[in-house]
Amino acid sequence: MTKVEASTLQEAYALAASELSCSVTQLQCEVIQYPSKGLFGLFQKKAIIVATRKTENDITVPKESVSPEEEKDVPASMPEAVIEEKPMEEAYSKTPLPASEDTIVEGFFETDQENSAIERDNLLSESIEESLKHLFEVSCFDIDVVEVDVVDNTALIFIDGEDAALLIGKEGYRYNALSYMLFNWLHSKYQLYIKLEIAAFLTSQQEMIRNYLQPVIENVHRYGKAKTRFLDGILVQIALEQLREAFPDKYVAIKTARSGKRFVVVNAFNAKHHA
Repeated sequence: MTKVEASTLQEAYALAASELSCSVTQLQCEVIQYPSKGLFGLFQKKAIIVATRKTENDITVPKESVSPEEEKDVPASMPEAVIEEKPMEEAYSKTPLPASEDTIVEGFFETDQENSAIERDNLLSESIEESLKHLFEVSCFDIDVVEVDVVDNTALIFIDGEDAALLIGKEGYRYNALSYMLFNWLHSKYQLYIKLEIAAFLTSQQEMIRNYLQPVIENVHRYGKAKTRFLDGILVQIALEQLREAFPDKYVAIKTARSGKRFVVVNAFNAKHHA
């Protein structure tokens, strides 16, 4: 038995196999801790596993290689299909057949990947949430609600508290700065996108942009193209999402003027590709 720490589970499996002088398929592993990259390099967690090498007793002996005399000496813990002579149909229906090595390898990694996909999102949500709570605990803002849910490679972050309005700032400038900071952190560390809601600020901005876009949408229906006015911060992203939802078969993109200000255009540039 060996206990191994590594940056990733794959590295941990490989190290365990090297220490036990066997292949990964011969390992029996228990994951003690899943890896986490932490916040801004802090609170990092390594993958920790406990691994043992399978013994010969873990390998099923073919029935035809066991003589009647040898059957009497077979331990009671051996699989029933090996100890008793049964018709093939009965043995197949009542006793699970031993998996092939390919199935073991596939199941070993599939189980880890499929289960850890859900566990990864849950653990990631908890890790990000704890890190944000710690961040606000040492900040000057009175924030008592921090909730994070990772879904479809997007971190849905909800923040609220007595100083929520201060965290948003005048015309949302602090909101935009925090969104930018969180995106750079989560996308570089975990390849996640974000949706940040502070109190009901994002909801109100989405509703405001929805009302503003009505004449823009009418112009697209009338002339086949249109563009928004210059939009700041999160507003340009909200407008992009809503216009792409309204016109899935048209070209909808963010453009930047020479002044550096951004706006959204809608036209039939790639309509042929959707025909």
